[in-house]
Amino acid sequence: MAKTKMKTHKATAKRFKITGSGKVMRQHSGKNHNTGKKKENNRREVKKWEQVKNSPLAKRIKNNIAR
Repeated sequence: MAKTKMKTHKATAKRFKITGSGKVMRQHSGKNHNTGKKKENNRREVKKWEQVKNSPLAKRIKNNIAR
């Protein structure tokens, strides 16, 4: 009998994405409300995706998504 497949952790899959080269990317916080008070440069920076640098954490995230 075949092994059962691991399920994708859906909360992790919604928060992170994995690039073609295998980097784990995350979004910045602080773009949902009260954006009128925030500087335009800050709002522009918050739109961008950032790489998760901590390798043990990135490995765990990849494990949770790619199942």
